[in-house]
Amino acid sequence: MNSSVLFTAGAMLAAVAFGLPANAQNAPVETGPANAPDQQPQFPDQTRAPRPETSPTVASEVIVTGLPRLWALEFLPDGRMLVTAKAGAMHVISMDGSIGPELSGLPDVDAAGQGGLLDVALAPDFAETGRIFFSFSEPRDGGNGTSVASARLVLDTAGGGKLEDLSVIFRQTPTFAGRAHFGSRLVFGPEGELFVTVGERSDATVRGQAQELSSGLGKIFRIDRSGTAWPDNPFVAEEGALPEIWSLGHRNLQSAALDSEGRLWTVEHGPRGGDELNRPEAGRNYGWPEVTYGIDYSGAPIGAGLTATEATEQPVYYWDPVIGPSGMAFYDGTEFPEWEGAFLIGGLVTRDVVVVHLEDDRVAFEDRVPIGARVRDVKVGPDGAVYALTENRSDPSEILRLTRAD
Repeated sequence: MNSSVLFTAGAMLAAVAFGLPANAQNAPVETGPANAPDQQPQFPDQTRAPRPETSPTVASEVIVTGLPRLWALEFLPDGRMLVTAKAGAMHVISMDGSIGPELSGLPDVDAAGQGGLLDVALAPDFAETGRIFFSFSEPRDGGNGTSVASARLVLDTAGGGKLEDLSVIFRQTPTFAGRAHFGSRLVFGPEGELFVTVGERSDATVRGQAQELSSGLGKIFRIDRSGTAWPDNPFVAEEGALPEIWSLGHRNLQSAALDSEGRLWTVEHGPRGGDELNRPEAGRNYGWPEVTYGIDYSGAPIGAGLTATEATEQPVYYWDPVIGPSGMAFYDGTEFPEWEGAFLIGGLVTRDVVVVHLEDDRVAFEDRVPIGARVRDVKVGPDGAVYALTENRSDPSEILRLTRAD
């Protein structure tokens, strides 16, 4: 089952780039044409930041293969991996790579289109309580929506187990009969609060609700473990506003992680161009669909074609063409000192791990590690290695372990 190889094929391009002289390595990693070439960044290195002068040589080891189409990965305290499968299953993967049977006790999911069983996160006190939280596209009367459930994970000696005491603690509203843009990532903040990212459901008939405080579409929520709004959320006292809202004006958020200071960072899918890295702050408006980089899939401008207004926040960074962001980790391991303090982002479109180096909350450098498959989630393991979860629509998913090759 295990095979250790250096990156080949597409990775050879990266290896060549890694070996270029320092002055050539400062060219951007993205050299393809933009979908919206007339749009200009608002400040230097807001897009197409230079490649770093030095990058590690990365080796890839396939540690698990033959998995169903996966969506998320989370490490358990003992080093085993808990994974979610889009169709609605969870599995525990042992440290030797063996795949446990499906866990019982999960709710029904609407797995059509982009829906399914989505992210999973351990409660901060998981070692004592065994509680996990997970997001999923919930089938409802009149359609579906992104929901968050909590349950107690009870494992058995055979590598399987069940979920007990399950309850749905939060539901994105309104319900909508659609198949796209459910989000979603779950991140526990430094105070024990739970950030929940969702999408705006894509369709032109509803995506404008990303700008409405009475709607849960296109938002980041901040709740407690019972699903109640965090007491000091920015709109708790505003009449007609959903008190759970933390920030608004988002498109489809499938990447989120905390930095070393405990601050939330996210990456959301743009249209044709316009994937965004943000550091969402309380009550701030991130523009969609009134302000965005990129263009519509039809080739037309989005709305009035605005990329900046005084009322909305600029992304810290954007990509045109897109990377297709899904999954995100802050690197603080020992395997790759060059990546210390960087964000690692899964690329569904670029089929790589995107490495974003920050200085003073701006992107200083961007690098990429070719994977050769859609990267749905990225995690830093307890051993300091990076684990990339692949998702191909026709082939089984794999989990890769990325380590230094030099």
